[in-house]
Amino acid sequence: MLENRELAAHEQAMEILNNLAASFHIVTISRIKGILKEEFLRQALDMTQSRHPLLNARIIAKSYCFWFVAGADKIPLSVVKKQQKQQWQEVVIKELNQKINSDQNLLRVTLIDFEKEKNICYLITSIHHAIADASSCIQLHSEILSNCQNISEGKAQISVKQLPQIPSFHKLIPKSFQGLTGEIGNLLYILRLKSQLIRYKPATLEFEKSIPIESRSCGMVHRKLDSELTVRLVNICREKKITVQAALGSAMLFSVAKKTNPSQEKNNYLSFRSSVNLRSRLQPQISNEHLASIASAVLSFHNLRDNSNFWDLARDIKHKLDIGVASDDKFRLILIFKKILKPLLKSPYKSSTSAGLTNIGRVNIPHNYNQLELEEISFIPSVAAFGGFFGAAASTFRGEMVLNFMFSQPSISTETAETLSSDIITIITNICNSKN
Repeated sequence: MLENRELAAHEQAMEILNNLAASFHIVTISRIKGILKEEFLRQALDMTQSRHPLLNARIIAKSYCFWFVAGADKIPLSVVKKQQKQQWQEVVIKELNQKINSDQNLLRVTLIDFEKEKNICYLITSIHHAIADASSCIQLHSEILSNCQNISEGKAQISVKQLPQIPSFHKLIPKSFQGLTGEIGNLLYILRLKSQLIRYKPATLEFEKSIPIESRSCGMVHRKLDSELTVRLVNICREKKITVQAALGSAMLFSVAKKTNPSQEKNNYLSFRSSVNLRSRLQPQISNEHLASIASAVLSFHNLRDNSNFWDLARDIKHKLDIGVASDDKFRLILIFKKILKPLLKSPYKSSTSAGLTNIGRVNIPHNYNQLELEEISFIPSVAAFGGFFGAAASTFRGEMVLNFMFSQPSISTETAETLSSDIITIITNICNSKN
């Protein structure tokens, strides 16, 4: 049973963004081989909702704060008919730019069927970031498909055992981050972050067009590395003793630098935002089956003049991310998210991040669900509010890496995002083919 509680500060920030610009919710996409019956999916969603306390929550404003309260409507399910497989992207972009009706429910689901491809469908979920992160979104898809499998086999449970409601994030973190000590630490981190931004003045993509936050939209460019290229990337990173995260980050920063500073005559500093999964870094650890927003980020600064070589920049990214993860910084950005959101909303035509990457790595869920086969799964957060921001959401499933690039329109045009994305894939391909 859901216990009503006040949203934590970062969860409140996500609700503010949801209301302001239909922003920061997470859209997860599964391509499925087989016929997924609407009636089975409806039953599966009901079972899933019964299992997760926060899927029975809605958000209300009370006493100048937001609260999770019981009484959510049944998870909305829409069935969309399309002609061609490629049209799934149209649905995803629509979902990215449609706010979550948080006073009713915090998850909605879309099933895409195709007139000419009877044996292929797409399962799309859009969930409020206050109750989920990418890892739990991926696991949620597996749970829904498992429920569909059990229903089709006549094995659906009459009653579903509900998961326990996990405490608010602020109660899960070490005590040194709580109370007055925590507030002082957060303040010092904000001051350090501000001083770094003043010192480095990282180059970011210029606004191609400036409009108010509430009028912006989120765009997406979908790219894939086939299994051969994915294996080569993993192997060369292992050989160079570099993480895939750092290699992708290096490719992204070089691509952005080519756009912002092609002559290398201007400021050569760039900033990179690396998302960090905190689930395994808490005591006790929180498994992916629990819906919750337990992800933070580390912001690092890099001088391309000192790191003009691809692998030098990748090593610099890895080194600074390792320092951030080993230190208190891995918790700080999520703890101060609401505080730093306020100046962002007051200065909506500035960006402090050159590029950002959220990479969940290899997805460890089954691909076979009896008559249904999960062929591909990926995710993407909506970033409509964040003008000038260019980022990517990466996942690897069944040996293939998917990169969903996201950007705020019209500060970044689709044409620019497609050019940047193609450059990144070219850079990755070249370093995988290079013998140096």
